[in-house]
Amino acid sequence: MKQSKQILEALSTQVKALPHLPGVYQYYNSEGKIIYIGKAKDLRKRVASYFSKTHDDGKTRILVRNIFDIKHIIVDSEEDALLLENNLIKKYQPRYNILLKDDKSFPWIVVKNERFPRVFQTRTFVRDGSFYFGPYTSMGMVRTLLDLFKQLYPLRTCKHNLSEANVARGKYKVCLEYHIGNCKAPCIDEYSESIYNEHIDAIKDILQGNISSVIKYMKNVMFDYAKNLEFEKAEDIKRRIGLLDSYQSKSTVVNPKMSNVDVFSIIEDEKAGYVNFIRVVNGSIIQSHTMEFIKRLDESKEDILLMAISEMQIRLKLLSREILIPFRLKYSLSNSSFVVPKIGDKRKLLDLSERNVKYYRLDKLKQQSIMKKEPREDRLMKLIQSDLRLKSLPRHIECFDNSNIQGTNPVAACVVFRNAKPYKKDYRHFNIKTVIGANDYASMEEVVFRRYKRLKEENQGLPQLIIIDGGKGQLGAAVNALKKLDLENDIAIIGIAKRLEEIFYPGDPVPLYLDKNTESLKVIQHLRNEAHRFGITFHRQKRSINFINSELDNIPGIGEKTIEVVMTHFKSLNKIKAATLQNLESVVGKDKAKKIYSFLNSNKET
Repeated sequence: MKQSKQILEALSTQVKALPHLPGVYQYYNSEGKIIYIGKAKDLRKRVASYFSKTHDDGKTRILVRNIFDIKHIIVDSEEDALLLENNLIKKYQPRYNILLKDDKSFPWIVVKNERFPRVFQTRTFVRDGSFYFGPYTSMGMVRTLLDLFKQLYPLRTCKHNLSEANVARGKYKVCLEYHIGNCKAPCIDEYSESIYNEHIDAIKDILQGNISSVIKYMKNVMFDYAKNLEFEKAEDIKRRIGLLDSYQSKSTVVNPKMSNVDVFSIIEDEKAGYVNFIRVVNGSIIQSHTMEFIKRLDESKEDILLMAISEMQIRLKLLSREILIPFRLKYSLSNSSFVVPKIGDKRKLLDLSERNVKYYRLDKLKQQSIMKKEPREDRLMKLIQSDLRLKSLPRHIECFDNSNIQGTNPVAACVVFRNAKPYKKDYRHFNIKTVIGANDYASMEEVVFRRYKRLKEENQGLPQLIIIDGGKGQLGAAVNALKKLDLENDIAIIGIAKRLEEIFYPGDPVPLYLDKNTESLKVIQHLRNEAHRFGITFHRQKRSINFINSELDNIPGIGEKTIEVVMTHFKSLNKIKAATLQNLESVVGKDKAKKIYSFLNSNKET
């Protein structure tokens, strides 16, 4: 919808009424949807710039043409505007705003606010007085730390309320963790609360990066044990110190005297901006993460970097007092200062961050190059061929499924996938003709035989793989059908059992179990589910038609041909019942119409 003169005048009035204050502005289109959200030091100047000049970027010109309303929110500072803009973009995801591709919740390590605190990982930040460390950008790092704590200290893992009253009452009993030596049973008052809290304090120091102080304290304890000839305890402390030394040596990369520092670096191309974030505590990198922002307009490096900084500020709940960046920013933060380092350890940190972001982008480009060279369909089919040990690439796959309820209306379905995608044009239904009652094996043999006898006679292409929905019995029946057609060596065939997703091969009693997360199994499951859906839909239709026909069969003087004519015209029993006498007369004549109308309406009255 094009902006009218009245709309432009209204927008001009709105812009003139904006204050010279920091805040966030929102642009709405003609349908009342937010299409862009921006921040500004000076709302009036920033918004006016969109309407007072010709923009070089075509996307920005399109944005301006689609603005039909402007709303704004005033905030106290530029920093508040930055954070509010980020939150609103996440909430509304406007069409023309930068898109963050990895907006996910990160894990935290929490030291619970309770007696004998538990230490565990969570993705939910709850303000309950507990200590939260993170968020961590790698689950591997979280697991490493939790495993380290488990080896260092005998922490409890149960969720019991270990209040003094509960423990004194003997409310709890020891568990398996106690018997295998992982816990010292504070639940039955066998472990000192003060010693447990010393362990918790050490864990907090490690999580804050203060590993050196923990090692120093543990060495003193080790020497005390040695002086008192408690060599086993001293040896245990020495083992723990070794674990901490190993962890520290892997994480320390810069001057250990350098405390809380955050580092951001950025590179960009035409389509996206990539920002790497590193957090350093006491010379140790405790977090590193790279974000990708998809450009929607002609966003500058400063816009993208500010968005990344606000994103990490929201996720981390705070930023370090010192933030290293590659160039000067016009914005300022209340509790942090921006530094552009030129030399020394800080410059080395920025260089490290820049190497990280460059490698990230190179990896992305390599992945895209590989994906372009090999289409997803080809990769999937090669994977299926490898996982199922097939002789040829399964470009054409067919899957069979039977449907019946207590032997009534037995039908079967065949679905076809070509290049790992459904090819619905070739889907086929089958009415079971030679089998009486519920006999899945005989029904499967009949359907497979009929399907490939016809393809063979008509010289149509045969599939490279047949999938049978069922276990050994159904698979054996399908193989018998192929043998009758002399095709058992021309087409690979497998069966898949629903319960455990077991894959059976002809003549092999031992099933194959594919990884539940592999794409091969997902394609096979898709085929199986599609065959079941297609078959059960046909089965329901047939049952419905048979039910309708059986009711119409009871009408005296009405034969099969008349029923077929009526059903073809009205499509359903409800529509036949709703038809007037005149409607019926126009289809089957006066005499038959009167019989049908009288019978159905007399039933309705009773």
